[in-house]
Amino acid sequence: MTIFALQIIIIMQYIDEYRDKETVQTLVKAIAKNVTHPWRIMEICGGQTHSIARYRIEEMLPPSVMLLHGPGCPVCVTPVETIDRALEIASLPNVIMTSFGDMMRVPGSRDDLLKMKAKGGDIRILYSPLDAVELAQKQPQKEIVFFAVGFETTIPTYLTAIQQAMRLQLSNFSILASLFAVPPVIDALLSDPCNTIDGFLAAGHVCAVTGYENYHALAEKYSHPIVVTGFEPVDILYGIYKCVMQLEHHSWRVENAYPRAVSEQGNRHITTLMEEMLEPVDLQLRGIGVIPHSGLQLREKYERYDAGKKFPHQLFNKINDKTDMHLHCMAGEIMKGVKRPSDCPWFGRQCTPDQPVGAPMVSSEGVCSAYYTY
Repeated sequence: MTIFALQIIIIMQYIDEYRDKETVQTLVKAIAKNVTHPWRIMEICGGQTHSIARYRIEEMLPPSVMLLHGPGCPVCVTPVETIDRALEIASLPNVIMTSFGDMMRVPGSRDDLLKMKAKGGDIRILYSPLDAVELAQKQPQKEIVFFAVGFETTIPTYLTAIQQAMRLQLSNFSILASLFAVPPVIDALLSDPCNTIDGFLAAGHVCAVTGYENYHALAEKYSHPIVVTGFEPVDILYGIYKCVMQLEHHSWRVENAYPRAVSEQGNRHITTLMEEMLEPVDLQLRGIGVIPHSGLQLREKYERYDAGKKFPHQLFNKINDKTDMHLHCMAGEIMKGVKRPSDCPWFGRQCTPDQPVGAPMVSSEGVCSAYYTY
């Protein structure tokens, strides 16, 4: 047996521990035994939404525990205007637009990147922003732009790519950034007059990067429990159990139910890098609106790597017709926990993963796509 094969077996054994049926059933019974009131718990992570749908966790829970699926998918909350800006830059001569595959089919006001590629645009799917830096090395006569979308989990990969471009003294690499921070989004959701959320499951991979020190003030301010948890069925159910127990005992604090991956301080090296290279900015989340300090943009020192500022705006023929379908997509209400995918008259009909009307039907982490698939 090779070392690689042995590593895979060890990893699978480690994962299987958190998919164990008996443990799952024990947690489900513990939740049902302790819940005495109806509670609405929101996960704010696309990976958790995907797992909840895949393993049918909602169907295991007692009716009094309802899961709400928040705006934790960065593909889903990237605004239409930013998609249009990507299309605008991609239409410029001498530009190669690159990104992850999920971004290719997110609808803008008129088109998406995949349709522009079909019309002859030089648009490429890459697996890493470092691949875009390598492309910039190989094609110095071209401007290479990486459409960088994400919460704190993926942001370090973009900053690493910029650092690599700096080391190589490349002037033809830049990113079009649509980067978000989780705590301001939680703040906005809880301050919304229509809010019906009782507690949160926080994203384990985000907190592995940032820690959860910034969450304490939110739990205290709004008297809502926030439980950091992972992505396997046992992780998610354990997080729900911890959240239910806090709610039942009128306790509102931040609790780490994912200690094997998360510490309160997070990764100080990465957070220091983010503070050095990025600054907060008010940013619009698709379907939700502008949230103060929810965005992160490159500081002035690194502006030469900001495609949004590097390339001037062109006259771009957008559709502003108010009858356009995406303008009536209810994904924003779904991601705020006010509605569910089943409430949408287009779900599974006009809107499918092959023909998405709204962004949450595109990515596998989008709530509509997850519901449709599973």
